[in-house]
Amino acid sequence: MALSHEERMQKKKAVVDEKIAAARQERGVLLVNTGNGKGKSSAAFGVVARALGHGLKVAVVQFVKGRSDTGEEAFFRRQPGVRWHVGGEGFTWETQDKEKDARAAQAAWGQACAYLADPEVGLVVLDELTYAFKYGWLELDEVLQRLAARPTLQHVVITGRGAPEALRAAADTVSDIGNEKHAFKAGVKAMPGLDY
Repeated sequence: MALSHEERMQKKKAVVDEKIAAARQERGVLLVNTGNGKGKSSAAFGVVARALGHGLKVAVVQFVKGRSDTGEEAFFRRQPGVRWHVGGEGFTWETQDKEKDARAAQAAWGQACAYLADPEVGLVVLDELTYAFKYGWLELDEVLQRLAARPTLQHVVITGRGAPEALRAAADTVSDIGNEKHAFKAGVKAMPGLDY
């Protein structure tokens, strides 16, 4: 005999309630948004809004993006409690200067380290950090050590394609965002308010 909808939901509620009761730790969480799909940074900025809604102080460090005309930056820079640092020189195919890109990433990492040491900052977003490993601008082991030494309640969101396996292993949550279809491939240019 098939269960009614109400009976199925009661069983489901019991399972969920048991998992909620078992989750007792309160600590900062490391999230990694990776994959080839669109939305890794957008998801991170959604977490920024959520953190601000709960009164947390937030720091954002962008490692590749060099433009400062994005909608998210324009909005979040006006919010009290947000520190925003554009540390990139732009996409590597635009700069075509590995040393300049490496210096920019290392300077951005220096700024990120200051935030990762500050217990007043409840959320740190390291946008496009994964490229710093791909191009050899930063040492993964050093970054992992700094992430592990951050204040106990500080959350970190890291975005970018190709997250290294060691970073994935260190993370509490990993979202691998896939790409089924993208408007750009159909000839639609990046649109303000949606893509930047």
